[in-house]
Amino acid sequence: QVQLVESGGGLVQAGGSLRLSCAASGRAFSSYTMGWFRQAPGKEREFVAFITWSLGSPYYADSAKGRFTISRDNAKNTVYLQMNSLKSEDTAVYYCAAGIRSINWSRPGAYDYWGQGTQVTVSS
Repeated sequence: QVQLVESGGGLVQAGGSLRLSCAASGRAFSSYTMGWFRQAPGKEREFVAFITWSLGSPYYADSAKGRFTISRDNAKNTVYLQMNSLKSEDTAVYYCAAGIRSINWSRPGAYDYWGQGTQVTVSS
C-alpha cells in the first residue's frame, strides 16, 4: 500500500512558476513509476508526465514539454513537478500517481495509487 500526498499548488500569474511535490509513504517507493496527471473542470483526467522507477527516465505530454520537469528523490520518497511558463490552460487539479507494472504509463489506468490532488490556478 502506498499513500500519496500532493502539495505546492496555488494561484499564480501567467508566465509564473510552481513546484508541486508528492510525498509517498509505504514500502518500496523506488520500485514505482510515478506520474502526474491533471483534470480541469468538465474534462477528463489528462497525462502530464511520468518518471520511471528503474532509470528515472522522464516522459512528458506535448503540452508539458519544454516547460515542466518531473524528478524524483527516492531517499525522500518524493516526486516533484517543476512547472515554468505557466499558461491559463494549465489550470487544473494536479494528481500524482504510483504504479508498478504497465506498458503504457500515460494512461490513468496504469496506476495503482493516487493522491487527493492539489489545485493549480493560473490567472491571465
